[in-house]
Amino acid sequence: MKQKFDIIKSTCIPIAIDNCNTDLIIPARYLTVTTRDPKFFGDAFMHDLRFDEQDQPIADFVMNHPDYCEAPRKGVHEIIVGGQNWGSGSSREHAAWAISGYGVRVVISSSFADIHRNNLLNCFVLPVVVSREFQQELFDSIAANPATEVEVNMAEQTVTNGQTGHSEKFEINGYKKHCLMNGFDDIDFLLDNKDKIEKYEAENSRIGR
Repeated sequence: MKQKFDIIKSTCIPIAIDNCNTDLIIPARYLTVTTRDPKFFGDAFMHDLRFDEQDQPIADFVMNHPDYCEAPRKGVHEIIVGGQNWGSGSSREHAAWAISGYGVRVVISSSFADIHRNNLLNCFVLPVVVSREFQQELFDSIAANPATEVEVNMAEQTVTNGQTGHSEKFEINGYKKHCLMNGFDDIDFLLDNKDKIEKYEAENSRIGR
């Protein structure tokens, strides 16, 4: 979903699974569908860890805990704090669709698989890389108090633990930062620069004559 990024302040879903691969994020059987319905993919997010073979919630999985379940539907938990190497495995973009469809706008980890990271950006989900020490601090703060809020400031490129007050800077490609802050996908960016493109083409066509 296209949404402008500025400051996102939210409680978090802690998914402390290292090497959480795209098959866990969305099982392969969901890849054959033709819909792009956000709810469909949101419901499929982490499905086989959330539900058993009878489609009943697995009580001890974090997303089914009363502090975390269904909150994104109410606009509460917009941030996931994930384990190391988030999004490894296949390049399926459906994994990013599932995260976005669930209502998540930011995923924080100490490392991301490169293709998945780019897929998240294309789905207007911000992947934030922090140090392993800060990642663990976030997990500890959330475990101590699930109401802990984390603030992600896109303009300043900072992520702040609301419980401790500690912050870290994160990196993001300048082009992607511009697009996210303006709610642009790649086509929107081109259209926004249409006049400049047409001017460049006109000037260079005269030079080539």
